[in-house]
Amino acid sequence: MRGGPLWVPKWSLTTGQTDANRGHRVAASNQASPDRGRKGGSVRGKRAILAAIAALMIIGVYALPALADEPPPPIVGEALTGRSAFTDDIDLKFKISHDGSETTVVRTSDPSNTVVVRYTVQPGAHFPWHTHAGPVVVNVVAGELTYIDADDCGERTYTAGQAFVDAGHGHSHSAFNPTSSATVLIATFFEAPASGPLLIPTEPAHC
Repeated sequence: MRGGPLWVPKWSLTTGQTDANRGHRVAASNQASPDRGRKGGSVRGKRAILAAIAALMIIGVYALPALADEPPPPIVGEALTGRSAFTDDIDLKFKISHDGSETTVVRTSDPSNTVVVRYTVQPGAHFPWHTHAGPVVVNVVAGELTYIDADDCGERTYTAGQAFVDAGHGHSHSAFNPTSSATVLIATFFEAPASGPLLIPTEPAHC
């Protein structure tokens, strides 16, 4: 003790510990810093992933209304059945008369094939002038449909719950939706071709 000056550890004002202890703590802290670096990188990676997910969610929120705002096609036809042939002997005959006018007789000895199609017609949409291979029974399920006869340019409007028969066999006509909401039709075709279009284009009438 007398051979040299007495060494007294200095008390740290900032940590409340001796220099010796503080040095030990600092060393331990320096040894642990690589783990903190790895943890920090992991946290930053998770934050980047969360930020990317949030960005995609925001893009989706803005993209979905844009897709929803795209207008639907003017007229959409959806086949509810396949084209089927009668296995029995069927003789089909329609007699059509409008408001006491001359009667149109439609007759076929083989109404095959038959197919059922649902048409959705947007407001103001027009079917082009056309005919069918055979007669068509049309049920108006929703809305209204105005039918135009090419022979006399007469217009007849059918509403939901009503039905009519188109003669087909070269009889030219058009139709349109006169309302502000969609019209839905169920059309049953007779004498339909085994494949190919059900509407046969015709020359436009001067109506």
